[in-house]
Amino acid sequence: MQEQGIQQAVLKSELIYPPEEKIKKTTIGSKEAFDSLLAESKKNPEAFWDRIARELKWYKPWEKTMTGSLPDFQFFVGGISNPSINLLDRHIENGAGNRAALIWEGENGDTSAYTYSMLLAEVNRFANVLRDFGVRKGDCVAIFLPNLAEAIIAILACFRIGAIYNAIFSGYSEKSLKDRLVTFKPKVIITADGTKRRGKLVPLKEKVDHVVPDVPSVEKVVVVRRLGTEISMTEGRDYWWHQLTKEKSIHCEPERLEANEPGIVFYTSGTTGKPKGVVHSGMAFVIQNYVYAKYHMDHHEDDIFWCTADVGWLTMHIWGIVGALANGVTTVIYEGAIDYPAKDRFYQLIEKYRVNKLFTAPTALRMLKSLGKEPLEKYDLSCLDVISLVGEPFDAETWYWTYEVLGKKKVYINNTWGQTETAGSPLAGAAWITPMKPGSTGISFLGAEFAIVDDEGNDVERGTLGNLIIKKPFPMLCRTLFNERERYFKSYFSQVDGAYFCSDLALMDEDGYLWVVGRSDDAFNVAGHRLSTMEMESAVLECEGVAEAAVIGIPDPIKGEVPLVFARLADGIDASDNIKENISASIVQQIGKIAKPKYILLADTLPKTVSGKIMRRLLKEIIIEGSVISDVTGLENPEAVNHIHDLIQPLKS
Repeated sequence: MQEQGIQQAVLKSELIYPPEEKIKKTTIGSKEAFDSLLAESKKNPEAFWDRIARELKWYKPWEKTMTGSLPDFQFFVGGISNPSINLLDRHIENGAGNRAALIWEGENGDTSAYTYSMLLAEVNRFANVLRDFGVRKGDCVAIFLPNLAEAIIAILACFRIGAIYNAIFSGYSEKSLKDRLVTFKPKVIITADGTKRRGKLVPLKEKVDHVVPDVPSVEKVVVVRRLGTEISMTEGRDYWWHQLTKEKSIHCEPERLEANEPGIVFYTSGTTGKPKGVVHSGMAFVIQNYVYAKYHMDHHEDDIFWCTADVGWLTMHIWGIVGALANGVTTVIYEGAIDYPAKDRFYQLIEKYRVNKLFTAPTALRMLKSLGKEPLEKYDLSCLDVISLVGEPFDAETWYWTYEVLGKKKVYINNTWGQTETAGSPLAGAAWITPMKPGSTGISFLGAEFAIVDDEGNDVERGTLGNLIIKKPFPMLCRTLFNERERYFKSYFSQVDGAYFCSDLALMDEDGYLWVVGRSDDAFNVAGHRLSTMEMESAVLECEGVAEAAVIGIPDPIKGEVPLVFARLADGIDASDNIKENISASIVQQIGKIAKPKYILLADTLPKTVSGKIMRRLLKEIIIEGSVISDVTGLENPEAVNHIHDLIQPLKS
């Protein structure tokens, strides 16, 4: 039944071809040239990666381009370089020192900007601070900051001196912060006195003060003065950023790093059990995201690029920092919610900075769509050229709204797939080259080889839903889990011999496009039929008046599980307008009677992360456990939990 639903979506999809005049203006210049590059990356990946890496700056060339196989592999073995020189120095040496590198704006309207030369100077100042604190190659540094310019500077400074950094979402609770710090064992923590989210104070330094006594590895805490709030400063441990950097040299010799040395540790959300610290090689991360961003976004040097993600998620590091700076473009960093203090904040920023390349999430676009056309009509958004997305399945209805209403049919929409473990997006299209297909996550990209298999690891036919796996390594794929080598093998390589198991359900259509329908653990079984939350949610979102949807499976004594639908209506829509009947009919029509929901609840709000993802696990906990048992401090709207509690009360009577 689930296959029927996704197959209908595939059958209804269409290929939308880029106009020839746009293809000619791309970085690569023609579809034939890109197809040749793609073919080389599959047939001779060693030659391909060798050529791409040579476009960057090295102190010493590598002895071997590729060695090993999954799960133990290396790239550019013996090659010596540094990530920061490829993100900053390289452009300055090529005459781009006065080009804008970073534009920052706060939720309250504060702004600052840095050219490439200015940004390098600030990075070197802070790199010297860290070195003076005794931080050396391989030491750990934790970054507990919101989207501030200082967060970007701190990350680049860690790259500069070869420190391993971990950026932690500033909305996490003290418990979530402590869990990561205890495992990561940082020598230095970088935080701020506080930040504001939707006008509300988030006391970051206070959280750090509460957990540091339980993290004996911490020697120093560096504090950015963001709000000027009164905070406690422990003498000999706590220091102000502005005082430390004021008199430091703007010159700092980069650490010379072998290409496979670790540079980044990023913890997965840890919704169940202990968070996993995913380890990435710094140089491999830069090399692959350089070439991926170049073609995913069709980056040109005069681009103004905005990634709406939080620096606490790896998405910002992939796109807003490394992908953007490796390609020499201007990156916009915004500290705040994209619909605050007014619904048109998102559009205001695009017009103000003339953003032409945008990276965001499907949920953000669904939220904007639900606000209607009025907030965007007073803005000139003609600058938009490429809109890329990642994070979760992108329903066709919102795809067409993005293309037709937001983009006026003059944008390229690149719906991509990636994970914390894969770093960038190995499923995607090349902007203005690859034909678009609404709902699909594109093609197997440069140097990536995927397959779709059944539960026994056998290939399935095209058009059949199965488990997504990666068959061969690529440079930015995770190398291990931080201090948990056995867990690395068990988590990703115990399911299918010699392959990375993505834990996602997907199919490949007849055009070779992949459709990722959601996490395999998000699926549920109704009377022996495996159903996907994404398939059902797409059917709900096609109903006129529905702005957002979340589907979960709940226990049933007869069928095992049955679907429960949460739907939020768009502004101005009356809940009495046969909405529930239309939702049920749409699901039955697209998937089958087996998927008919037992309950449909119309919610005023749904619990979301700061990046806009609906937290389905919280919905399930409230229904099944009667309360939320996991951490909710990463929620954008904690009040939604009480609303859902009230909403489900009639189900319990």
